[in-house]
Amino acid sequence: MSAPDQLLVVIDAVARRNDGESVRIAKDVLCAGARVKVCLPDTPAEFARALSRRGSRRPVVIGDDRALLRAVAQLHRERELADGALSLVPVGPRGAVELAGALGVPLGAVAAARAVLDGAARRLDLLVDDSDGVVVRGLRIPAGPAGPAVVEPPSVWGTCRSLVRTLVRPAPSVPGMRPATRTHRLRVEADGRLLSDLDDPVEGVTVLSRGGVAEVVVRPRAAEPVRVEATAITVSGASFRYRADALLTGPVGTRTWTLRPSAWSLTLPVPGG
Repeated sequence: MSAPDQLLVVIDAVARRNDGESVRIAKDVLCAGARVKVCLPDTPAEFARALSRRGSRRPVVIGDDRALLRAVAQLHRERELADGALSLVPVGPRGAVELAGALGVPLGAVAAARAVLDGAARRLDLLVDDSDGVVVRGLRIPAGPAGPAVVEPPSVWGTCRSLVRTLVRPAPSVPGMRPATRTHRLRVEADGRLLSDLDDPVEGVTVLSRGGVAEVVVRPRAAEPVRVEATAITVSGASFRYRADALLTGPVGTRTWTLRPSAWSLTLPVPGG
């Protein structure tokens, strides 16, 4: 059996805990089509160690978006992200695998596992910040609503909190009144071009990597959004938090992201296959 048919399957602990049946199905499909070594890490350190010791085996992650981001970040730190394709079998609630779906990975366990075996590597862009952090698809400033949640097993305290939320309902809103939009004093530069300065508060900034460029959108307080394409984006100002894919980061006072086109590969289904 050739090297590409040798897989290192790293099964994230959250996936094992929340959906053992989907994990079992995915593992059975992969084991039927390739020579597989299975790793069951319980901590992020064990997850990273498993990837570091993969040798010539092709890494396959079974887990949600956070597990994928952990793998991409680890391979980037090792400077081995561009050496071979990473594969993913998404397992988790729909909200926890949105990034995987946006990247083109099938969300069903069987279809995703078959794509690992029969798919092809597709080159994707990456945003790398000045602290060596990575963003696979996009970021939002400020952080905004919480991203995909990690589903934990039910507990007595969780049941009590759910009951309190049911009994204590929010006060009704007054018709015709709109909640005030919070603004932020941020200086935003794209490829050296000033898009917004501290004296012109903004409602938010989003950056999306797509097609070899970063699409930057700045939303001023009382004007139309400013939209540009760039390869380097710097945001500075008062300490701010931001959401990079599914992860909350910060606070920071300044941060620069640089686009790296086709920096990594993800195994995806072959069109029409």
